[in-house]
Amino acid sequence: MAITAACGPTIGTPSAAPGTAPSTSASSSGSPTASAGSPSASVVPPASFDATGLTVGLETVVGGLAEPLAVTSAGDGTGRIFVVQQGGQIRIVRASSLVAAPFLDISDRITSGGERGLLGLSFHPDFPIDPRLFVNYTDVNGDTQVSSFVVNQSRPDAVDPASEVKLLHIAQPYANHNGGAVVFGPDGFLYIATGDGGSGGDPHGNGQSLKTLLGKILRIDIDRTDGNRAYAIPADNPFVGTAGALPEIFLFGLRNPWRISFDRATGDLWIGDVGQNAWEEVDVARAGTSRENYGWNTMEGNHCFRPSSDCITTGLTLPVAEYSHEAGCTVIGGNVYRGSAQPALAGGYFFGDYCSGTVWAIDPTSDALRDPTVVLKSTVSFSSFGEDEAGELYATNIGSGELLRVTGRR
Repeated sequence: MAITAACGPTIGTPSAAPGTAPSTSASSSGSPTASAGSPSASVVPPASFDATGLTVGLETVVGGLAEPLAVTSAGDGTGRIFVVQQGGQIRIVRASSLVAAPFLDISDRITSGGERGLLGLSFHPDFPIDPRLFVNYTDVNGDTQVSSFVVNQSRPDAVDPASEVKLLHIAQPYANHNGGAVVFGPDGFLYIATGDGGSGGDPHGNGQSLKTLLGKILRIDIDRTDGNRAYAIPADNPFVGTAGALPEIFLFGLRNPWRISFDRATGDLWIGDVGQNAWEEVDVARAGTSRENYGWNTMEGNHCFRPSSDCITTGLTLPVAEYSHEAGCTVIGGNVYRGSAQPALAGGYFFGDYCSGTVWAIDPTSDALRDPTVVLKSTVSFSSFGEDEAGELYATNIGSGELLRVTGRR
């Protein structure tokens, strides 16, 4: 793929290999005049995490993948890992081996390349009792399509492409900043990450507008329908009944939230939001909060973007971590490690950068802005992080076509 780097040119085309990430153009930064308040604390505060002395490693699980962009599990006890390929296929990894036949192939109905393609996957929380899986892709017109498919339980390693039910369609004004993540929250609702629509600098002001689904985290109920919608709106979505606001919106003020994840222990939602040309940021929505405004395009990270100085941050939720483009160009949001096989990682939030191959860790219990701790320098072109059903952490390398296991030692 070629997720466009926050720094400008298309990445994933670091000459030799395809890549992934969101994009950029020119910008300026400055110091804000005030800081925004912190989001609410988690319901059950976990122990704090200290990355001092931690070294992260990577082990190859399988190779032979074509532009892998996402990794997840079905939570069905089979131990299978599912890897999304940008060109429109989902592959199965079973017992550290790549299954030859694709789990799903919808390459005939997508646009692939740049920041487009098959971008996200999530299984219904009751899978396989409810045999649906949910994907996010750019269709033949380049627009965002969120759909469900059904797994035939007599053929558990294959999905019928004809079983598609189209749930949500979002017109895209430009080719970049499509977001792409779809994840289920602990409340059973589907959360959808959308970019601001592209170009550079958010020329249409989509991040701050409540009249568009672009530049948001959306929250929908896929177990019910409502009127002409193929889904329902959760009654406690924050903008239900607000004049001029779309009720699907849960969080806003985002530029290109490429990868998001829920902490399975706390229910906090972690967001890696790709920056313009200066700053990459990590945001968090604590369990029980909604309506957070993460500031784009007033802010880029913790810095004024438009205007370039003396910007007003009242009412904004600012990032808990950031790094400049001296350290990378495209943040790849990760996960809070809740597995058991790597005790050195326990309780840390780990994320990476597509361009620099750096992996950082932060303590997820703090809302204060902090410099993340470098725990790995590598040549990997990270495109995603994800968990298996036991909470073990994996990453995808779009440059080499590999699925990697994340390890840690002190």
